[in-house]
Amino acid sequence: MMRRFAVVPVVVAMLAPVAHAASWEIDPAHTTVEFSIRHMTVSNVRGTFDKVVGTATADETDLTKSTILAAIETASVNTRNDKRDEHLRSADFLDVAKYPGMVFKSKKIEKGKDGHWNVTGDLTLHGVTREVVLDVEGPTPSVKDPMGKTRAGAHVTTTLKRTDFGIVYNKTLETGGLMLGDDIAVSIDVEATQK
Repeated sequence: MMRRFAVVPVVVAMLAPVAHAASWEIDPAHTTVEFSIRHMTVSNVRGTFDKVVGTATADETDLTKSTILAAIETASVNTRNDKRDEHLRSADFLDVAKYPGMVFKSKKIEKGKDGHWNVTGDLTLHGVTREVVLDVEGPTPSVKDPMGKTRAGAHVTTTLKRTDFGIVYNKTLETGGLMLGDDIAVSIDVEATQK
């Protein structure tokens, strides 16, 4: 079973300027997937997912016909706190034993404002599939690296509601309110190489 995630990395690939339809692959070593969630109404806890894969096909003649498939291994969650990370991997949250990956598959690409693109697709997380819209800034102009590979990058953001995906764990605070927010802010810096 393919362990692929959803939140966007190869989005840049499909937007990169090419002379013909081209295939791209994200570079996990130079791609960062970050998230942030409100904690106890007073601060934000931030973390990353460290194992990301993905591919895309770019159609230069009509970028709206390009396609993206991207994924993250859920067990790679990292908030720099071992105890918290183990809880996030448990059945209370990501349930990584049952749902090892998150997958994003694009359905529609539309030109946005000021060099941005709106990428609509299906995100499967925690056994639930929902439509999400990614805001993509870029891509950067493509460049050749010292090894001769063509590279490009983009910055991607979106906001997810964890309860939409069946992740409902929470606790009520003595002072009122909930320990954890529902909104998860996602920010991705992606670098992709042309195949």
